[in-house]
Amino acid sequence: MYKGTKLAGQPVLCQLLSFLSRQIVIDCVKEHGSDRYYKTLTTYNQLVFMLYGVVTKCHSLNCLCKNLLFLEDKLTYLGIDMLPAVSTLSDANINRDSEVFASIYRQLYEHYKKELSPVQCSFLKDEVDTSKVAIFDSSTISLFVEIFKGAGRNSLTGKKKGGLKIHAKMPLGGFVPDLVHITEAACNDKSFLGQLEVEKGDIYVYDKGYVNYQRWGEWTRKGAYYVTRLNENADYEVLCGQPNHISQYADGGIISDQEILLDPSGSAIRARLIVWKDPESAHVLKFVSNMFSYRDSTIILLYKYRWNIEVLFKRLKQNFELGYFFSDSSEGIKTQIWIALIANLLFSVIHRQCKESELFVTIVNLAAINMGSYISLIKIVKSGRLTGIERDLKIVQLDLFPINKGGVLHNPGKSP
Repeated sequence: MYKGTKLAGQPVLCQLLSFLSRQIVIDCVKEHGSDRYYKTLTTYNQLVFMLYGVVTKCHSLNCLCKNLLFLEDKLTYLGIDMLPAVSTLSDANINRDSEVFASIYRQLYEHYKKELSPVQCSFLKDEVDTSKVAIFDSSTISLFVEIFKGAGRNSLTGKKKGGLKIHAKMPLGGFVPDLVHITEAACNDKSFLGQLEVEKGDIYVYDKGYVNYQRWGEWTRKGAYYVTRLNENADYEVLCGQPNHISQYADGGIISDQEILLDPSGSAIRARLIVWKDPESAHVLKFVSNMFSYRDSTIILLYKYRWNIEVLFKRLKQNFELGYFFSDSSEGIKTQIWIALIANLLFSVIHRQCKESELFVTIVNLAAINMGSYISLIKIVKSGRLTGIERDLKIVQLDLFPINKGGVLHNPGKSP
């Protein structure tokens, strides 16, 4: 029958994990020795179980383990013949180093790097090679202060939430980060700059939380560029350039484009300051950069497209379980974050292979609800609108018998 053409031969969970090369997991396990003291719950098995919980958004570890029972023997396709006890999975989350999952993510990204190539920005291609533009930012996940130290001052009540910061860097036009660094929420954003290995000719776009004049000076000497916002309390001296006449920016536009000396009393660096009035909101924004030979509009557009990374954080928090954590240990929490990032990468690959014929959130929801189904996820995503045949719910098996001899479903008047 027609419906059988969409069968995949393995459940959706296994279809999803078919995009994760076992050799990558084997190499990472060997590198970190993460299976050394574990007999039953291997690194791969923990990854499978946690990925299931993160995608289906189970709200407790007990709920996750019981939901796995509904898969019955479907996990045997992955070589798993034993479901975990709650205590066993909990111990693995507490004791196994989360760095092994970070390594799996990094190798997986390298494996799919070409398939995850960013969308080119047509507004910048004439002056800027967008493949050399990287954007980065951080997002905070609230947690108990006993686990990770929170950011900011204590409230009047004396209570304060702890948290983690996910620092992520990705190419302009992309949706999968190529560099992720996890710190306590109390850690200053500028510490992430020490994790970056900048390349000559590359452009780095970020918000004004990453203030480190010394690092900016090093980047300039290496031939790397930066675009960011200027803090309100920044100390600088104008070297050249005059503000435009008010008639030129009354309805929005460039107020001034000047060369300045940042931090003149300390380790001063030369920079370019562009003051711009937003024509829609009338807000005045100050951009600072070392791109002296580029148009002012190009620098403003580069910062505008930095907001793509906010889409990444929104996608992670909306589609994967990052509101409830299956462990109250630091390693367990970081493990869950890395597995959510792995899930985002796998679904992004599927999204690209399906030529973005469905929304990303739709693909994740289809998989989450039908983890045990044998129907091909990719074929369903590519199918578009359902035809009349696909919407016909007649039971195929009963069509083998004459209608007058059918069962209860064919003859409502016949008692069971």
